[in-house]
Amino acid sequence: MGVEIERKFLVSDDSWRSHADAGDHYRQGYLSRDPQRSVRVRVAGELAWLNIKSATSPIRRLEYEYLIPLGDAHEMLEALCVDDYVDKIRYHVQHAGHVWEVDVFEGRNAGLIVAEIELDDEDEAFEKPDWLGSEVSDDPRYYNMNLAKQPYTTW
Repeated sequence: MGVEIERKFLVSDDSWRSHADAGDHYRQGYLSRDPQRSVRVRVAGELAWLNIKSATSPIRRLEYEYLIPLGDAHEMLEALCVDDYVDKIRYHVQHAGHVWEVDVFEGRNAGLIVAEIELDDEDEAFEKPDWLGSEVSDDPRYYNMNLAKQPYTTW
């Protein structure tokens, strides 16, 4: 069984950029969602995935992810998504033994920058970089599936 333990933070400044990789463009859409579970299709470059998540706590989810044909993913995004797409550039930043994923949102979510860290345990200690702002792990507005329905620019 796949488990994801993830904490999410707003980003307070751009100093992370000097430590980031080149970044990858992601487009994702939701085929099904409710407050506790989602089915997502995601495209990044020439790769595509189908992802199924179910929340067990604000930071812990059951997660299953499968590579799918790129053409199928594009068809699903066009024909089956229940809301708008979420477009973002994802960067990876190494800090104190962890990899942070920094998502710079585009389109209707432009202006939002969120950093996520995946942990092995809900109580795992980690060092927070100076560029982190407030934690939003338990705020459902920042879940990507909710950003597809109610984009950041409409708040």
